[in-house]
Order: sequence, then C-alpha cells, then structure tokens
Amino acid sequence: MRKEETIAVIRDLSARYTDYTAQNLAKLVKIKSLSGEEEDVQKEVMRQMEEAGFDEVIMDKLGNVIGRIGSGKNILAIDGHVDVVDVGNPDNWAFDPFSGHIANGHVHGRGTVDQKGGIAATITAGRILKETGVPDDLTFYAVSSVMEEDCDGLCWKYIIEESGLKPHFVISTEPTNLNIYRGHRGRMEMHLSFKGVSSHGSAPERGKNAIYMAAKGALEIEKLHERLHVDPFLGKGSITISEFVSGSPSLCAVADSARLHLDRRLTWGETKESAVKEVEDAVNDPEAKVEVLHYKAKGFTGFEYGMEKYYPTWKIDEKAPIIQKGVHTFKELYNKEPLVDKWTFSTNGVTINGLHGIPVLGFGPGNEVLAHAPNEKTPIEHLTVATGFYALFAHNVAD
Repeated sequence: MRKEETIAVIRDLSARYTDYTAQNLAKLVKIKSLSGEEEDVQKEVMRQMEEAGFDEVIMDKLGNVIGRIGSGKNILAIDGHVDVVDVGNPDNWAFDPFSGHIANGHVHGRGTVDQKGGIAATITAGRILKETGVPDDLTFYAVSSVMEEDCDGLCWKYIIEESGLKPHFVISTEPTNLNIYRGHRGRMEMHLSFKGVSSHGSAPERGKNAIYMAAKGALEIEKLHERLHVDPFLGKGSITISEFVSGSPSLCAVADSARLHLDRRLTWGETKESAVKEVEDAVNDPEAKVEVLHYKAKGFTGFEYGMEKYYPTWKIDEKAPIIQKGVHTFKELYNKEPLVDKWTFSTNGVTINGLHGIPVLGFGPGNEVLAHAPNEKTPIEHLTVATGFYALFAHNVAD
C-alpha cells in the first residue's frame, strides 16, 4: 500500500471506529480503579486488546497489562496509566463520576482525560494496524500501566528494569489537548526534620522548641522558592511546604520534634543533590535533617515494589527524531502544524526518559486542566484524532 493510501485508510478507519473507541472508554470509566485497585479494569483492558486482535496480551507481576502486535526490530510502546484519583467532594460533580455517559460529543467521567482515553485510543490504533498490515520492521506495544497516580514512573521502572522491555520510542498518552509535548519539570519529596528538647509548658525556657525551629526553617523555604532557577522552556523550579507535623510528650510540654513535608518541582539543570543542598544551605541549621523519601507499596497482584521519590526532569530537543516524526505525522493526517509544548504536571516520562533515556513524545486526548478535577470529560473527536495519530506514527517509526 502506498503511503498516501495508508494515510487515507488510517484517517478513514479512525473515524469509522469513533463509536467503538468511545464505547470502550466508557466501559473502562465505569470500573473504578484507584491506585493499587486496578485488577477489574485491567481485565477489561485485556479483553479489549484481545478483541482488537493483538498478537499477545500479558499481565506482568506488578499488574501492568502489555499488548503486542508484530515482531520487528523497531520497538514502539504507547503508554497510558489506568489508575485514577478519587472523586473528591461528589457535590462538585454535575454527573455520576463513574457513569461513562456519552453525550454532547464527550465521554464523561473520572479517568476520561487522566488517562483512560489514551488507552482506549491506543487499543483502536492496534486494531487499525492489524487491518492495514503491520510493518515488517515494527513491534508495537500498548501498555496499560498501574499505580502512576501514587508514584509516577514506578510502573515503567518495573517494566524496564524487571521485565526487560526497553522500547526505542515511547508515546505517553497523558492529556495534551492534541498538542505534541516534549517534557516537563521533575519533582521530589523531602522531609525537613528538627529535634528539640521537651520541658514542662510552664517553663518553656528550660527546653528547646522544635516548632520554633521548624517555623524559622519554613520562612527560609519560602524565601528559597523565590530564587530558584528558571528554564526558558520548562519554567521555574518551585518548592512549597505541604505538611507540618510536630510532636511532644504532652500538650502541656514543649515540642521536641517537628517535620516539614517539602514538595519540590525541578526545572532543567536542577538535580536531587542540588535540591537537597539548597534546603540545607537555606535553613543553615546543623541539627536539621533533610531526607529524600522512598515509596513502597503492594499492587493488586500482592507484589510489593518501590522507588525513591525523586522523579527527574526531562525534555526532548525539538529537533530530535521522535519529535520531528510526531510533527510530520500530525501534518500528514490533519494538514496543519501542531503546537509543540510541555506538561504542567509529572508523568511516567520521569522514568522512561529521565532515568533511562528512552525518547518520549507526549500526545493524548483531553485537556490537562480537567485532570483530577470534577466534571472530567474528554471530546470524542480527540479520541478519533489520537487513534489516527498513534496508528500512523507506528508506520512512520518503521520507515
């Protein structure tokens, strides 16, 4: 099939399968799947992949579902995490968050944007690949990953380091509003701890109040935020205190411990080591302790896995082959230039590219402003466009 014919067929099939994709997404949305509780929705993902004609569908030890088509030398993986955040205050929703209701050109419900819409579109793209013919040089993987909301990148740490799958290219289907994204700030979580000496509350001068120590430290953290590095593309680094915990023998005693939880967003050029040193220097207290936290949890499979809560900054050069292939693919399908930009939040790219250097391109249905927000919904048209993009990109990677 000539290239022009392939483009026309992919465009036609992605449109023809619009309802199929929307209905598949609705089925996924109806199954509530918080982090670590994805078993039922992953079974539905496996069913959909098998129905779409994938050559192989497996579930790994952590609970990630991986569907394969083809067996060529060029390996492309398209990732979407299937876990969602909870709904928050249900009174803020105008509809049932888990209805999967299809109306007014949208699929409604928690996860439609973040991130089940990308998974549904990827499955349809796999179906189109089977019907148009899989390029001989291509292996196409659709990855429905788990536990991203609790620890972004953990799922792909397992896939790469334990399962041994290391693609040449990865598309993240996190929402981009149909723009092409090429990076985002990293992040890390730290504890800043202070040790005091307790005394009776009637004679605080006899003790050393850890709350006062932490309060002074907190003011220095506020000042630190203002002088953090700025990158022209990714923007400014940031730091904020998200929790203040203290302890004492009694509410009638001086606090002998206090702890601040720090949320640090890292722009380009900032590292774990530099971020820790900045906090130490800002607080300038030899008795204060800065600690980078560690995540460890059991998935629904019962398997326990973890990683340090350091999620590296990453960005791909705009002239890199994966970004240029993405721009070319979009123009071939839709006859216009895509916007090339970045995410505000963090994704599995922190591991895929940040730790392992695998080129990542972001392209996903839905607008990220609705991620984690009430009344989440994604346009059906976005699902159709994303489906076509994934299918044609797979052909272009194999060229």
